[in-house]
Amino acid sequence: MPHRVLLADDDRAIRESLVRALDLEGYHVTEVTDGVSALATARKDDFDVLILDVMMPGVDGLGVCRVLRAEGDQTPILMLTARVETADRVAGLDAGADDYLPKPFELDELLARLRALLRRTTADAGTAPPRTLRLGELAVDPAARRVWWRGTEISLSKTEFDLLELLVRNAGIVLDRTTIYQRIWGYEFGSESKNLAVYIGYLRRKLDQAGATELIHTVRGVGYAVRPA
Repeated sequence: MPHRVLLADDDRAIRESLVRALDLEGYHVTEVTDGVSALATARKDDFDVLILDVMMPGVDGLGVCRVLRAEGDQTPILMLTARVETADRVAGLDAGADDYLPKPFELDELLARLRALLRRTTADAGTAPPRTLRLGELAVDPAARRVWWRGTEISLSKTEFDLLELLVRNAGIVLDRTTIYQRIWGYEFGSESKNLAVYIGYLRRKLDQAGATELIHTVRGVGYAVRPA
C-alpha cells in the first residue's frame, strides 16, 4: 500500500510541484490549501505523514499541529517554513512537529526527510515493548513513549523523545553528530546544519523546566552525552 500524505500549503506552485513529485515517488497525496481544511481532513482520514506549511490563512501550520497533538494525534509532521530564525524553528517543535524544512528546499532533501519519518514510525510499530530506561531520577518508557522526572511527566514530541531515548540508552557515551543524525533522521544533514543543535536546545529546555538540569552535556567538536544529574 502506498504511504498516504496530507499536504497543506496555500502556495499553488509549491503544492502542485510537490504533488507531482510525491506521486512519482509512489505516495498517495491529499492536498489542501489552508489550516482549517487540513484539520478537517486529518480528523476524517488516516495519514502516514503530514506536510504542513507554517504560513497559511485561517489556522496556520503551527495551530494545526498544536490542535492535532492536543487531540492525541501522533501522526509524523514535517513543517515547511520560510522563517529561518532559531526562535521560529523552536516554535514548530513546541507545537509538536517532528521535523522542519526551511524554504526554499531541495526536493531530494524533502523526500529523504519523509523516508526517515516513515522508517521511524514503522520501526516503532514493529518493535517489541522494551523495559523502562532509568538514568538517576529520569525514567523513559520506550513502549509508551513517555518520560518522567521524579514522577512528573515531561511532554515531548516524537523527535525529542527519540533523541532522548537514544542518549539515555547510551548513557555516559559521547555520541558524535553523524551517529545521531543517522540514528534519528536516517541521514547526515551536513556540517553546517543546526538541526541537531536546535532539538538538543529545546529538549534541554523541557528537561530544565522539569528540574532535570545539566543532564545533557555538549562535548565540543564531537557531539553529546547524558549523565545522571
